[in-house]
Amino acid sequence: MKIASYIGLIVGLAILTGLVVSEGVTNIFDLLVSTGWSLLWVPAIWFPTVLMNARCWQLLFAEEHAPSFFQAFYAQWMGRAVNTLLPVASIGGEVVKARVLVFWGIDAAHAAASAVVDKTIQVITIIVWGVIGVSLLAAMALDSELLISSLISIVLLAAGVAGFFIAQKAGIFGFVVRSAHKVTKSDIVGGWVDKAENMDVIVRQVYERIGPLVAATTWRMFALILQSGEVWLAAYLLGFPISIIEAVMLKSLSSTLSDAAFVVPNSYGVQEGAFVVLGSLIGIPAPMALAISLAIRIRELIIDVPGLVLWQHAEGRALFRRRTDADGTQD
Repeated sequence: MKIASYIGLIVGLAILTGLVVSEGVTNIFDLLVSTGWSLLWVPAIWFPTVLMNARCWQLLFAEEHAPSFFQAFYAQWMGRAVNTLLPVASIGGEVVKARVLVFWGIDAAHAAASAVVDKTIQVITIIVWGVIGVSLLAAMALDSELLISSLISIVLLAAGVAGFFIAQKAGIFGFVVRSAHKVTKSDIVGGWVDKAENMDVIVRQVYERIGPLVAATTWRMFALILQSGEVWLAAYLLGFPISIIEAVMLKSLSSTLSDAAFVVPNSYGVQEGAFVVLGSLIGIPAPMALAISLAIRIRELIIDVPGLVLWQHAEGRALFRRRTDADGTQD
């Protein structure tokens, strides 16, 4: 998977570069700088979704094991930064956010199990979000071939998440570790069996709490809808106003395609290609569509880079603490 992510990164950056060069680097740059500092409002309208996603994740914990809201917020922020900026196939960030909570004293099994369920909810809401985009595309009667392609992508994504959900209910973690132990005969792997089976139990318990599960999914869905605001605002600031409905269609389908291409880190090239194709259906010129896509990436510098720095700080503190404890034990 790591090799696939690196290949995806190279291919995605090549596509992104090709699109920008073909449409004119100077043209796109002039569009972006013509707005001055006003484009900084684009990440500002997006930022509340981080808070909403943190609340979603917090709801998945049993009350006695739940982190505080700010712990969930900071861990979610770091995990998102890792998924966005590093070639981890959108999975590494889930490991990071659970790991950070463990640093802060949250039970490891509950942190990991909630992260797994949270990732499942993310994909489920993306599927619903994609259906909304496809419905708008059909209602606007813009492109029947693209409509069919989008539906196929959503069906494949839905089939994948359905399989993952069934595997979770069946105890996938215990199965994987037990299988690994049979093959390797390793005592270390054998010591993980009970922990993996305990995690399977906790995952099933999370799914049994229907109320929090529905509430968490609702928070995720509202966050996705709110993200359409960044597309609408970016287009407005760049001098090409679009309707809210058009912004929702652009955001939902580009997000769905980006999530389907999860092996491409941060959907480089995928997002831009989607904006060019979808934007052309509603009359947005290719250079403007690329400028809009790049404008909403400003949040990666303003929000995600600090999140990556925070994660490194958390890892550094944890490493320092372990070394200090080890030195104290030796003394």
